[in-house]
Amino acid sequence: MTISPEAPTRAMDLLRFATAGSVDDGKSTLIGRLLYDSKSIFTDQLEAVEAVSRSRGDEYTNLALLTDGLRAEREQGITIDVAYRYFATPRRKFIIADTPGHIQYTRNMVTGASTADLALILVDARKGLLEQSRRHAFLCSLLRVPHLVLCVNKMDLVDYSQEVFETIADEFTSFAAKLEVPDLTVVPVSALRGDNIVSRSENMPWYDGPSLLHHLEHVHIASDRNLVDVRFPVQHVIRPQSTVVSDYRGYAGQVASGVLKPGDEVMVLPSGFTSTIASIETADGPIAEAFPPMSVTVRLADELDVSRGDMICRPNNRPTVGQDIEAMVCWMDESRPLTVGGKYAIKHTTRSARAIVRGIQYRLDVNTLHRDECASGLALNEIGRVKLRTTVPLLADEYRRNRTTGGFIIIDETTNRTVGAGMIIEAS
Repeated sequence: MTISPEAPTRAMDLLRFATAGSVDDGKSTLIGRLLYDSKSIFTDQLEAVEAVSRSRGDEYTNLALLTDGLRAEREQGITIDVAYRYFATPRRKFIIADTPGHIQYTRNMVTGASTADLALILVDARKGLLEQSRRHAFLCSLLRVPHLVLCVNKMDLVDYSQEVFETIADEFTSFAAKLEVPDLTVVPVSALRGDNIVSRSENMPWYDGPSLLHHLEHVHIASDRNLVDVRFPVQHVIRPQSTVVSDYRGYAGQVASGVLKPGDEVMVLPSGFTSTIASIETADGPIAEAFPPMSVTVRLADELDVSRGDMICRPNNRPTVGQDIEAMVCWMDESRPLTVGGKYAIKHTTRSARAIVRGIQYRLDVNTLHRDECASGLALNEIGRVKLRTTVPLLADEYRRNRTTGGFIIIDETTNRTVGAGMIIEAS
């Protein structure tokens, strides 16, 4: 199909969301119920889950098994790794990240929530808010997840009590007010019985809000994207080896933010040279505009020296070009802690660099939000504010303004493993 420049076709809206919360609050069961009630699982998948449930002696079909696929997860009845599931309704496509609740798997939770548009935080109605519930809410706010949904689960075990629900909702709302949560919705549910998951429950007539799926289908996410700051990290330079199109030079990548159109004046960093966009192309042909998260090829009117790792932006709206950065870092390596003087590789958008840790300003206690300014390192699952010096300038924005150009990963060069994730607070 050819897309005309005058009328680009927009794909069906996609919502990425992650589950969060304490252990045994029912995250995997809720996702299983959501998939089951929305008829998004195949018959053989359901038969396999039913067979495993019978072999385990369960009195019901354990829908949590739809996401807990590791043997250790099924044996222990917990989630260890991030499990991704995909489903769609006539209105929207969904990518679900089922994240662990245990404190020792905080790094997995951060991984799942880092790309989420929305986070579901589950709370057991019998237990109320727990330490891990607050921890995950804080991490979601740290990762700038724009929408939070508090699901007060297992309402069937408290006789669908409105008083219990409102007490938990009020407590969480007060806590979320300290975390700069832009959008919060609270829904009473029973994942095991399906109350308020896909359709409104008759067991809670006092609740006049939407069901969970209805909210997921209608939550507005288009305005969450940064359409002001044009950021186009160059991933690949396309030069066809053909005499017919020997003068073709295109720059391929994914639009991180902003809107690009042919004729726009742009600047290439770090060189600082300017040009105008000659055309924007996809596999289906030229288009009239490109916006996040589209993957496109941009052609410029002038022949400039542009390579992988460079960034196309507006001349009067540029990211910070600097080698000294301060960032909140979540440490993910269990073998060696992050220490002052440590040397690592950094991957930021399409740009790679090496970095040295120049200092640790404080380690953050995600339970009490206390700052330990005497910390000398970060161990597994710990979070702190860190100063880094890179070998080459990074083209960065603050994470609160742009999650794509404000985030990076830290890599151990000896093992090539990702050992940390960073969110830039300041670059200079």
